[in-house]
Amino acid sequence: MGDKAITSVIVVLTAIIGVAIVAVVVSKNSDTANVLGAAGKSFSSIIGAAVAPVTGGTMGAGTLPSLGNFGGF
Repeated sequence: MGDKAITSVIVVLTAIIGVAIVAVVVSKNSDTANVLGAAGKSFSSIIGAAVAPVTGGTMGAGTLPSLGNFGGF
């Protein structure tokens, strides 16, 4: 496949995903508020786990499995 063909396929797939997202967001049957809230909590948990070694904070229960004091920290 040439570069133009690959680009065209990616554009079409992106458009299909975009239409699906809009359909879910505007649907009367969707639970958009809870989905967005869950995504926000997940993102916050990931950021907290990433900065915990630097800030000295804890990751919270259930975010990542324990590594058994891996690395001596």
